[in-house]
Amino acid sequence: MNQYTLKKVERLCAKSQIDLLFKQNDSVFKYPLKVFFVGQKTDSDRPSQVLIVVSKRNYKRAVDRNRIKRLIREAYRKNKGVLYQYANVKGMYVSLAIVYVGKTILPMSEIERKLILILQRISNKDEESTG
Repeated sequence: MNQYTLKKVERLCAKSQIDLLFKQNDSVFKYPLKVFFVGQKTDSDRPSQVLIVVSKRNYKRAVDRNRIKRLIREAYRKNKGVLYQYANVKGMYVSLAIVYVGKTILPMSEIERKLILILQRISNKDEESTG
């Protein structure tokens, strides 16, 4: 699978998976993003699925919510290699929910920087707990 694409199969849509994701207490917070994640052992060819959430309470206009989701999607698409490499080495399937909790729309560079830190922390978090 091409590293720099974000196809439909890489997006999390299953209600059961989403419910499981938010019931688990594994999360990483780096303002303005909070990421919930669940890792499961699998032999699937896709190592990760992602869900992007922007609160309607904070952003009333759909234009603003869609812009933020577009920025997060692009940052994830460009940097998902960190997570994919970790998932392939561990033989895991990782589900992510990226929640934007900021009150203002940050620039793309800031969102991308924070997302990279979060993805690296997710890979290191599991290594610390098993090691």
